[in-house]
Amino acid sequence: MRAHLGDQLVIESPATGAARRDGAIVGLHHEDGTPPYDVRWSDTDEVTLVFPGPDAHVRHPDHGPPGTDASEAEPTSKAAKQAGGPNPGDVGRRVAVERRRHGLSRGEAARRARMSPDYLAYLEEHPADPTVATLIRLADALGTTVTALRGAGIDTPPGQGHALLHPHLRDLGPEECHALLSTHGVGRIAVTTPDGRPAIIPVNYEIVDEDIVFRTAPGSAAAAAVGTDAAFEVDHMDDALSQGWSVLAVGPASAVTETAAVRRLVQHAHTAPWAGGTREMWVAIRPVRLTGRRIAPADRQATNGH
Repeated sequence: MRAHLGDQLVIESPATGAARRDGAIVGLHHEDGTPPYDVRWSDTDEVTLVFPGPDAHVRHPDHGPPGTDASEAEPTSKAAKQAGGPNPGDVGRRVAVERRRHGLSRGEAARRARMSPDYLAYLEEHPADPTVATLIRLADALGTTVTALRGAGIDTPPGQGHALLHPHLRDLGPEECHALLSTHGVGRIAVTTPDGRPAIIPVNYEIVDEDIVFRTAPGSAAAAAVGTDAAFEVDHMDDALSQGWSVLAVGPASAVTETAAVRRLVQHAHTAPWAGGTREMWVAIRPVRLTGRRIAPADRQATNGH
């Protein structure tokens, strides 16, 4: 017997086959999905440690026929061939994009999400409707949110979830700020435009030799940062878990004009500007001040006054 988080454990009467008790698997004790399991029973909402007997089986609501174990499921690649090729759903496509963006193999991503690599392959290659528990694990493993994987809320601002009961706001050190900036992504630059008005513009950025660099067009609002002390911000919010972080970098901005330096930036750029168009002007910000904050659940002992 093998299971994934979010699967259903069903214990049936051997005589009648009728369901006697069922519950969601909310905890695994072995990476390969073998028993025992932590099960939240549907009739009592209590969580207990279960060693399934011969009258129990696992239902996989999102990856395979009801009542089949992962070990009994057909390998994804073979199933895809018989079906005429992979046909991923929206969730699977988003999972695959995030996994590749982080440079993770399927095996590593599956290990982080505590699920079978075969199931992750199935999810990426076929339409599926993963459980919330599965999506939470995947989002955590891929550094994104459940909302982002589902594609919901694309036209609404993040942060509309409920606040944590006991939130803890802490300052981040320089090393953690550098790590969160990572190598590239989308951030926001604050500038004063030529007409004297403040503006905040989202841009695709790269980290090169600790400089924050991005492409824009001469005369654009983002180009107004050149020759000034600019503020650049990145953040990440997880509505499902009601936590997140932000990093603010402040420093002088300058145009990159040396031919070899521009060629190097073009060759190593991870993506073209999403805004499209001709954006051949590179701007570099050299941070002289780097600060950040993170909101996360307060330590349980702290909330108890210890």
